[in-house]
Amino acid sequence: MLDAMGAAGSADDINAMEIHHWYTKFMKECPSGQLCLHEFKHVLDLHGLTPEANNYVEQVFHTFDMNKDGFIDFLEFIAAINLVMRGKIDQKLKWYFKLYDADGNGCIDKKELLSIFTAIQAINGHTNMSAEEFTNMIFQKIDVNNDGELTLEEFINGVEKDKDLMELITKSFDLSNVLKVIQNGRRHSI
Repeated sequence: MLDAMGAAGSADDINAMEIHHWYTKFMKECPSGQLCLHEFKHVLDLHGLTPEANNYVEQVFHTFDMNKDGFIDFLEFIAAINLVMRGKIDQKLKWYFKLYDADGNGCIDKKELLSIFTAIQAINGHTNMSAEEFTNMIFQKIDVNNDGELTLEEFINGVEKDKDLMELITKSFDLSNVLKVIQNGRRHSI
């Protein structure tokens, strides 16, 4: 189950003390044991988002919801934490690919990448290039057959071969700040 996100690893990736810590946090924030999209946004203090940013947050949620039941349970949550904190680069790239592939057809087109990067800019508010420039640069560098779509293989091979692109993608889509919010318990009451 965990490898659906590319997050499978050895059992000791996250130790028992860390799992207990995260379980306590998770159950404090979500006593039902199942985090719905609304609670996910509330826990991360994501209110008043632009439509683009909201779509991105929903896509992140649905990517973490591996069994597609509309909730993130503790196993899905800990798999996401493990991926973000300790995942190997190829695992993270598979997850990024899944996140960008909004329609789930196994390819990323320019519209999907543009939409995700626009949303990320709306949330993070800082980038050195426009969403259009980012999208065009990605496709120029890694769409090897120039068909206007990126397969998982093209995406992983292209990003792994280009150190600057790897750094840009890793920084742009870093979710460790999401975990810091949860870990520090900076949830605001309604």
